[in-house]
Amino acid sequence: MRAILFIVGLVLLIGGLWVVFGHGSYSQTDTVLQLGSAKLTATHDKTVPQWIGISGIVVGALLVLGGMFSKR
Repeated sequence: MRAILFIVGLVLLIGGLWVVFGHGSYSQTDTVLQLGSAKLTATHDKTVPQWIGISGIVVGALLVLGGMFSKR
């Protein structure tokens, strides 16, 4: 149980730091125009919001500390 808490906490902590330092992004594709079988699409690159990174850091740090200091 301790190892699982520690590993999940580290993953969240590293992912949160990745997002906070501006490397977290994803692509979103929107259909602009569709006429019959022809389709015009646009792809936008969007960044992951900062609050998700900060919450990942906080929750990850709590899980790492919980994994380190749990009695079992």
